[in-house]
Amino acid sequence: MSARVGVVLSGCGVQDGTEIHEAVSILVALDRRGATTICMAPSIPQAAVINHLTGKPVHEHRNVLEESARIARGKIRDLASVSPDDLDALIFPGGFGAARNLSDYAAKSDQCTVQKDVARLMQQIHAAKKPIGLACISPVLAAKILGAACVSPKLTIGSDPHTAAAIGAMGGQHHNVGPAEVFIDEENRLVSTPCYMNDVGPWVVFQGAERMVEEVLRLAGDVASVVRGHMANI
Repeated sequence: MSARVGVVLSGCGVQDGTEIHEAVSILVALDRRGATTICMAPSIPQAAVINHLTGKPVHEHRNVLEESARIARGKIRDLASVSPDDLDALIFPGGFGAARNLSDYAAKSDQCTVQKDVARLMQQIHAAKKPIGLACISPVLAAKILGAACVSPKLTIGSDPHTAAAIGAMGGQHHNVGPAEVFIDEENRLVSTPCYMNDVGPWVVFQGAERMVEEVLRLAGDVASVVRGHMANI
């Protein structure tokens, strides 16, 4: 049976939602490996709406789930309805939506809070020892949630010193890596990659996303093997 991988979206567009190149790279990498992808997003108002041509805020009200549906081609679930039993792994693309909608990290740095259903599902997936993939800025979500649980998550956002320091302040351990590399926390089953935290192009982003997906699926396979072994002994 193919791995069921949840992809948590945060809107549509780098400035106020999901970074589209990262999301598409992750979706292509999952599809290439035969995974079953389940896109999801919280049904909440966007924190801001940004004109991506001018870079300036506009006075509009948009819903994160509805905007995320653009990337998912309409096939998407409300995050509140998702159980860890529905998934074998969970992946977060980046974009300012992770720091504005899934959390308020953009405004509050290490003093941020994480949206309740994002926090719930991440905690439940981690407790079930299922893997979590994190791209670009989204490792700050794991630093906040798992750092608060005193499990010292090991993460990377590349080499940006300010974000690395915030990860440390939230209880995580940051490790510098190259633009297309990943860092794997085997103990906590976390795989992170920098993507557009660096000044790079789509090809580098895709390579990092591919490697992250490959390692997440490897860890998901390890989980499945343990479950099969347990069931065989019942």
